[in-house]
Amino acid sequence: MSQRDAVFPARRHDLYRQHRYSPAIRSGGFLFVSGQVGVREDGTPEPDFAAQVRLAFANLAEVLAAAGCDFDDIVDVTTFHTDPEHQFDAIQAVRAEVMGAQPYPNWTAIGVNWLAGFDFEIKAIARLRDGAA
Repeated sequence: MSQRDAVFPARRHDLYRQHRYSPAIRSGGFLFVSGQVGVREDGTPEPDFAAQVRLAFANLAEVLAAAGCDFDDIVDVTTFHTDPEHQFDAIQAVRAEVMGAQPYPNWTAIGVNWLAGFDFEIKAIARLRDGAA
């Protein structure tokens, strides 16, 4: 059995250690990024929702960069929302700033009732660039 090829960003927040998971795993030419949330360095949620979403996307960008990727390499996105009806506009505003031009990646949005104190989470699958595997 092969070992997992874990990817960690330079700036690690404490949730990775607390909840015992890797930010991302390289496998088969792809990068599988764990759910990223709007966590501050001390491990607590950013209280302002729009700022929490922006920070979650920033954390995702840091994980992608650690593997030599960026938002243009993402092929699939899943987001989790505690109140989708009232949060969607704020999420779409941040998404429009960071996701670049068409064609956009696949996107699945899921309403949930609990995210361990957070209100938004984003996970992604990105293709690794040649030489990044």
